[in-house]
Amino acid sequence: MSQRSLAGRVVLTKDRHEPRIHDVAALAGVSVATVSRVMSNPAIVSKAAREAVERAIVETGYRLNVTARNLRQRQVGAVLALVPRLANPFFSQILSGIAEVLSERKLNLLVLDTDGPVLTGRPEALGAWLTRSHADGVIVLDGRLGPELFASVHCPPVVQACEWIAGLDAPRILADNVEGGRLAVRHLAELGHRYIAHLAGPAGNSLSISRRKGVERGFEETGIASEAAELRLSGEFSLRSGNAAAADLLSNHRQATAVFCDSDEMAIGLVHGLAGAGIRVPHDISVVGFDNIEMSAYALPPLTTIRQHRHRIGRKAAETLIALVRQEPCAPETILPVELLVRDSTRAPR
Repeated sequence: MSQRSLAGRVVLTKDRHEPRIHDVAALAGVSVATVSRVMSNPAIVSKAAREAVERAIVETGYRLNVTARNLRQRQVGAVLALVPRLANPFFSQILSGIAEVLSERKLNLLVLDTDGPVLTGRPEALGAWLTRSHADGVIVLDGRLGPELFASVHCPPVVQACEWIAGLDAPRILADNVEGGRLAVRHLAELGHRYIAHLAGPAGNSLSISRRKGVERGFEETGIASEAAELRLSGEFSLRSGNAAAADLLSNHRQATAVFCDSDEMAIGLVHGLAGAGIRVPHDISVVGFDNIEMSAYALPPLTTIRQHRHRIGRKAAETLIALVRQEPCAPETILPVELLVRDSTRAPR
């Protein structure tokens, strides 16, 4: 690509070579070093220079050489995991699986709590972290984030795990959430339950939507009365919301003989709330969870749940990210199987 001046402005014309960093610098009117800093650490460059370089990148069609900045070269030697509510025990085995794969390749794992005080209510603050100067790749476990956060040319390669973001073109590693909801309903139906309430996660959450599809599929397959489809409660994937749902269940859905909860934390909180009201699980009502977090086996009673293999999800997410930045073939979506674990929180209705 050659350069010519038009009314005092540098204009690029087609030549034999692909656009280079020198072309971007010339069009933006800055040094090559400034262009490099904008691409690697934009926070240290003035707003005017950064915007000029970004416009020049678009106008020239310059493409960042991701291969030159991938995990094999370990420019940073770290992968960033974005986790909502790090205190949630659900994420422990996923992070363990990620760390295991990275450790095998001498890479570090950085974890950022997207519900932490620095980022609460300020998702745009994530932009400062989503650069190749901070990490060689990103694993996103928070489906509430906007796809625009990852649209910058400075953002390293991205893989989604567990949850996913609508509109984000990045590989997904998921448990079979639909099948999990179906298995839970079938188990309760086979025990003889016909009025099954569903304590769902946050409205609009990708997991809530998928698990609801599984519940509806289970209703359809087992021929459960249509009234059961209306026994719906809302939660927030937390012990507190499960405990609060007990009062709603007892006030508005006394006909329910069983409850499927979208997470084990909600299920354990629900059991606690029901116990406080004198309702025994499973003698008076059966409860099923989802996730198989560690405490589910030690709850009173031990919780029947849907096991998703969280350690395997973490390993697969890390392996996919490494393959992605090496420009190796990656499936756009990988769905890992789930299974029903029957414990003591379910029985036939009285």
